[in-house]
Amino acid sequence: MKLEIQDVSKSFQGKIALSHVSLSVQSGELLCLLGPSGAGKTTLIRLITGAIRADGGEIKIEGKRIPAMSILGQMGFMPQNDALYTDISGLDNVKFFGRLYGMRGNVLNRRAAEILRLMGLEEEQNKLVAHYSGGMKKRLSLAIALLHKPEILVLDEPTVGIDPVLRQAIWQEFFTLKNKGVTILVSTHVMDEAAKCETAALLYNGKLIAHGTVPELLNRTPNGNVEELFFMVEEDAL
Repeated sequence: MKLEIQDVSKSFQGKIALSHVSLSVQSGELLCLLGPSGAGKTTLIRLITGAIRADGGEIKIEGKRIPAMSILGQMGFMPQNDALYTDISGLDNVKFFGRLYGMRGNVLNRRAAEILRLMGLEEEQNKLVAHYSGGMKKRLSLAIALLHKPEILVLDEPTVGIDPVLRQAIWQEFFTLKNKGVTILVSTHVMDEAAKCETAALLYNGKLIAHGTVPELLNRTPNGNVEELFFMVEEDAL
C-alpha cells in the first residue's frame, strides 16, 4: 500500500510539531523514520493512523485520504506507549484485538498461537499483563500489530527494551513481510536499525531534513557511518 504525505503541518497550543512535511513510501518499502526526541516522529505517526488531524496538507494511503475506515482495517499499528489491557492475560489481549479485526474461531486461535510464539511470549501467554515486564509489553503490542497480517505497518519504536536475539528475529520478520509486499514505516532512534532499512527519513524540529535510500544517505558521510549522518544533519539544522 502506497503512503503519501503531502505538505503536512501540525501544531499544539501554538508550538509547531511538524512543518510542511512531504514524504512518499511505496508499496513493499521498509522506511525508517529517524530523529531525536521531540523531532516530530510520533506526531507524524499519529497523523498517519488518523488518531489526530493535520492543520494543513493531507495524508493518503492507496489514494484514500486518512482517516478512512477501509484503510484502518488493513493497517497494523504499534504505539510508543503500550495500549494494552493489564487486567487480562496476554493471550486474551491478542484475542480481543483479533476479534476487533473480524477474526474468529480456529483462525484466530491458530494465528494468536503463531504470533505469540514469534514474539517469545508462548510460555507467558496466560499471565496477566499487569505482571509483564516493559519488554514483554512491547512484544505483546507488536504481536497485536502483526496479528491480522496487515498490508501496511506503522511502528513507533517497536524494539525498545527488547533483547538483541529477539530483536534480530523481529527484524527478520519485517524483511519477510516486506518481501510479501507489506509497506512498513518504523520510527527509531537506534542507528544500527536504520542501516537495516531500504530508505530513511530524518526529522529535526518538525522538519524533514533528509530522505533517500540508506546507501545514498551514508555516502554523504565521511566514513559511511549512520551515526555520522545523524549528527551531520542535526548540526546543519542548528
